Amino acid sequence: MTSIIPARTAATRTRPAPGASGTGPACTVTAPLAPRARLLPSLAAIYRAQLSRARVARIPLLFVATFQSVGIMILMRGVVDGGAEARAVVAGSSVLVVAFVALNLLAQYFGQLRASGGLDHYATLPVPPAAVVLGAAAAYASFTVPGTVFTAITGSVLFQLPMTHLWVLVAVIPLSGAALAGLGAALGLLAPRPELATLLGQLGMSAALLLGVLPAERLPQPVGWARDLLPSTYGVEALARSFDARPDWGIIAFFLAICAAVGVLSLAVATWAYRRAAVR
Repeated sequence: MTSIIPARTAATRTRPAPGASGTGPACTVTAPLAPRARLLPSLAAIYRAQLSRARVARIPLLFVATFQSVGIMILMRGVVDGGAEARAVVAGSSVLVVAFVALNLLAQYFGQLRASGGLDHYATLPVPPAAVVLGAAAAYASFTVPGTVFTAITGSVLFQLPMTHLWVLVAVIPLSGAALAGLGAALGLLAPRPELATLLGQLGMSAALLLGVLPAERLPQPVGWARDLLPSTYGVEALARSFDARPDWGIIAFFLAICAAVGVLSLAVATWAYRRAAVR
């Protein structure tokens, strides 16, 4: 098997020692190493490559994710009339699109990448490990934007909720996407087999469905504690409170800050998992 040698290998050449004739002793000169690729350019390159790949392969799955969320809202419309419960259903269904793509599909992607040896290719590139994880996570999170926006608008119409503050999705989508994508990447990289990565991704999406769409006040206390551990919960809470006639922006900013902190933590764990899987 032909191996791929990293681009940062030092080049050496020999030349005669200064002042010596061509037949004299030679000294070895080591050429300087090329600078290592920086984080932001590497991140941008991987993001573009992953987004281009996802655009072709994931459009049918995005349609399924959006159709699933809209179907859940239609079913809940016969049970929930309005108020806080309607806001929770719409917000949870909207963020569920992010969970389906960023958590479920990313867990499957990294699980298959590890099993097929695709991580060996990334390990030979002179790019920071964080760029690989962040680039893939950002691409999958970006891919959820159309479905999430469509679901939120459709839910607002179904439950007659105000759409004045739907611009909150500008913060909810990337922050929830980062948290869920980091979790999905970590599950895929830590799972010993791709089948187990797929199972974990499906379980994570099911948790986002059951704990995110159902109103929090109707959940038993132990289940409510599990809901607090789910990364997407805080994005759901921020979006749900934006449907109020007079939103409490302090509380919304608080939930978004927690979502951002969880996103940083989950992406850090995913980067560690990538380093661990790449050296094995």
